[in-house]
Amino acid sequence: MAFHEVRFPDNISRGARGGPERRTQIVELASGDEERNASWANSRRRYDVAYGIRRADDLAAVVAFFEARNGRLHGFRFKDWGDHKSCLPSGTPAPTDQLIGTGDGATTAFQLVKRYASGSQTWVRTITKPVAGTVRIALDSAEQLNGWSVNTATGVVTFDSAPAEGVAVTAGFAFDVPVRFDTDALDVTLDLERLGSITSIPLLEIRR
Repeated sequence: MAFHEVRFPDNISRGARGGPERRTQIVELASGDEERNASWANSRRRYDVAYGIRRADDLAAVVAFFEARNGRLHGFRFKDWGDHKSCLPSGTPAPTDQLIGTGDGATTAFQLVKRYASGSQTWVRTITKPVAGTVRIALDSAEQLNGWSVNTATGVVTFDSAPAEGVAVTAGFAFDVPVRFDTDALDVTLDLERLGSITSIPLLEIRR
């Protein structure tokens, strides 16, 4: 089992369907009231790439990608076109988009994260697969063009020198979702003159 640092074809992922899911246990009491309990602390994303296949060549590309990953065995990168930036999908990542930590004069490594806020509630998502060449870093809103590096396989930003105590460490970036195929069989019917019936080709986010 390994993770392949290769991205699923963008022209097919653009037409895929899917998004985040959570698992909640709901118990209905005799009174009609409910008790709800979150089984997962974090969401997980599911996608179906069958909707992005429009031509026979698209199908061939998916089959080749599936075979190279050994079905469900190996993970890979996937671009979620609805959520792939530290900013809004219509924006351009800026070095002040996301707070990833506060300097203490000793810590040099900071994990990339993205915050999802609504009202007074915020959920923090760990970003482990930033896109190479897109990460921008700032200290107290001043962009840092050097003095740091990012591991694009883990999303950890490492500074040459620890940021001073109280300094806000922020980042902007584009990112992929680590996923795997959620099936070991591709059941696709194809008419060579036109695209025929396509069954589901599910992907599932890998959480570590």
